[in-house]
Amino acid sequence: MRHVVDRRLFLTGAAVLPIARASASPAGPSSQGAAAGDGLFWKHVASQYDVTRDVIQLENGNWGMMARPVLEAYQANVARVNRDTSYYTRRGMLADWRAARDALAAELHVAPNEVAFTRNATEALKALILGYNRLTPGDAVLYADLDYDSMQACMESLKARRGVSVLRIALPEPATRTSLIETYAQAMAANPRLKLILLTQCSHRTGLVLPVREIAALARARGIATIVDAAHSWGQLDMTLADLDCDYVGINCHKWLGAPLGVGAIHIRRAALSAIDRDAANPAADRDTIEARIHTGTVDFAAPLTVPAALAFQAGIGRKRRAYRLAALRNRWVDQVRSFPGVEVLTPADPALHGGITSFRLAGKTSTADNVTLARTLLDRFGIFTVHREGLASGACVRVTPALFNTMADMDALARAVRALV
Repeated sequence: MRHVVDRRLFLTGAAVLPIARASASPAGPSSQGAAAGDGLFWKHVASQYDVTRDVIQLENGNWGMMARPVLEAYQANVARVNRDTSYYTRRGMLADWRAARDALAAELHVAPNEVAFTRNATEALKALILGYNRLTPGDAVLYADLDYDSMQACMESLKARRGVSVLRIALPEPATRTSLIETYAQAMAANPRLKLILLTQCSHRTGLVLPVREIAALARARGIATIVDAAHSWGQLDMTLADLDCDYVGINCHKWLGAPLGVGAIHIRRAALSAIDRDAANPAADRDTIEARIHTGTVDFAAPLTVPAALAFQAGIGRKRRAYRLAALRNRWVDQVRSFPGVEVLTPADPALHGGITSFRLAGKTSTADNVTLARTLLDRFGIFTVHREGLASGACVRVTPALFNTMADMDALARAVRALV
């Protein structure tokens, strides 16, 4: 008998193993016990991940590991696409694809016709930045030192593409909510022809979280558009795209959602659609939709079809509890080293300005070489895997990114290693 995968498994994530909910409700990231939740609950969550035992893996910002039930759903989707090939993709897959998109839109709290799958956040943000057509020669655009490298390059390219001035600012360090808002407000006031700002909600360099909604509101009042990089914020923080109140957003599904590699999404509010050019590879005769703003060609069809399974797995944890847990893991090691002489923690203590990601450096060690060596030493001497980051105005650093499978013991090991190095 021919094996047929139940279509409901693709669309509802019914194949995902249930996660028993903890009885205690988390009180907030400042409370270690409450933020961590029930120890048995988190032990059960961690058991759903097949983690390497070669190292303590604290570099989970590159992409997120699929939990075992999500991996199994992905493998089933790969098998079906591989088995039925075009007989499926040209007939029944479109309905499944749209159902997966609708499930994602519901979780993002946006309309289904305002979101489309991409292969990653970079692809989504590239389409938004390069496609924004409201710029005229002499206008100005702005980005910051903590923005993602590829997006900085896209912003810089607008000088030749659109004839605009490109402004770069350095975000304050140490940062406060007020100083971040004032930094952008001052840049807006100083540049009356500023028309576009790139905002990274959660920096991949340090984990700093911007008050995007407030900054975007100031920009909107001046007629300035904002494009938001939410690659690291959605799924790590307790937020939805509706919370940002922004017209243009790019996200990843293979980072904090834990979907397969090769899934992201672009969000454009319907009322703002005309401000983004169609992708040149799409015929002008095509319907005027958000999908017309991107053109990926043939992709790994099984990856987006697995998004409902990833959403179902994460729903068993809960958005608020997940955010609190990641912040608790971060606080566990940061609280042990922040006041230690010779250690510079680059992300503020204010829970509104960080999630799980935080970067640090040793005092005076700001070169790339210094921090490559620091990350290598953590791995070689202590078996802890991190990654160096560069591009900050203040110098390079080492990024620490815990995941849901990490334990408080992992974070204690990192704190001991940092203190030993100092």
